[in-house]
Amino acid sequence: KLRVVGHTDNVGTVASNMDLSKRRADAVVQLLTTKYGVTSGRLSGQGAGPLAPVASNRGEEGRAKNRRVELVEQ
Repeated sequence: KLRVVGHTDNVGTVASNMDLSKRRADAVVQLLTTKYGVTSGRLSGQGAGPLAPVASNRGEEGRAKNRRVELVEQ
């Protein structure tokens, strides 16, 4: 089983970024189940918003790295 975790940069409010990251994760779950045939019971979407950056949000290059989706084993 995998948790599909969506992330965002820190532009905008925390609430809007949490919503965006959840929608991003759900979109990946949808793609993996419909296009690639992954059983939906194996995946769950979760939004982390801007809370776990991998790069600085001070510049566009860092913000682009923070807008991502990760697969995490459950």
